[in-house]
Amino acid sequence: MELLDGKVVKKKILEELKEEVLKLKRKPGLVVIQVGDDPASKVYVGQKEKMANSVGYNFQHIKFDENIEEDIIEKKIIELNNDDNVDGILVQMPLPKQLNSKKIQNLIDQYKDVDGLSDINSGMLTHNVDTLVPCTPKGIMDILEYYNISVSGKNVVIVGRSDLVGKPLASLMLNANATVTICHSKTVNLGEFTKNADILVAAVGKASLITKDMVKENSVVIDVGINRVNDKLCGDVDFDGVIDKVSYITPVPGGVGQMTVAELGKNVLKAYKNREKQKILEKQ
Repeated sequence: MELLDGKVVKKKILEELKEEVLKLKRKPGLVVIQVGDDPASKVYVGQKEKMANSVGYNFQHIKFDENIEEDIIEKKIIELNNDDNVDGILVQMPLPKQLNSKKIQNLIDQYKDVDGLSDINSGMLTHNVDTLVPCTPKGIMDILEYYNISVSGKNVVIVGRSDLVGKPLASLMLNANATVTICHSKTVNLGEFTKNADILVAAVGKASLITKDMVKENSVVIDVGINRVNDKLCGDVDFDGVIDKVSYITPVPGGVGQMTVAELGKNVLKAYKNREKQKILEKQ
């Protein structure tokens, strides 16, 4: 069994980004909008700021009160869409219940949507058109690539169908020629599906959902879940139970979670480059 170490892959990505940024004519700009004081959101915004500073991006954190009117956020996004020094815009989720998350996400210019969650970018991913892709699923693909694990022709089972992980990952896997099955809370006899997986991805947020009897011998297991049990972080996979049976597994913490912020860094640079290309085309 070999651990798929997200920290190692993240370090490599951030070092490469830092080198590339030094060669650019201006620093790429990332803006994160936060609404309210959700403790987890505060941590995630801090991680994004740390990443941006480490690779040399301009970082801006815009924070609104929990009771903010939706139109004020909308006006701010439109202003940022038109700001030439801003390459990436991200609205930190979750938003307070009175706000329409999907509407707000879709207001972000598709070329600045570094979360890859707008309907346009989601559709382009489904159609295998190069676009900005959600960070966690892209991180999974990059971990597999780093460890030379090909998905082409493999049976990939994804447990979880969220817009953030399950659905975009299914598209990425299909685009890479995997045979994909998506399971979810209404799937009957989940183990019958997971036992056939060459690559099993668990992304539902339910501690130790995947047990030893549910995994195939020598399979690859990607654990996206982050759960707190008895004040300890654990994944959706019973790590101690399956390690003797699988060939590769991502630890929690230290696996997929490490990749999300690194992929955001890659998306910001990609957005910058796409916009610079667009400017050149417009001048021609």
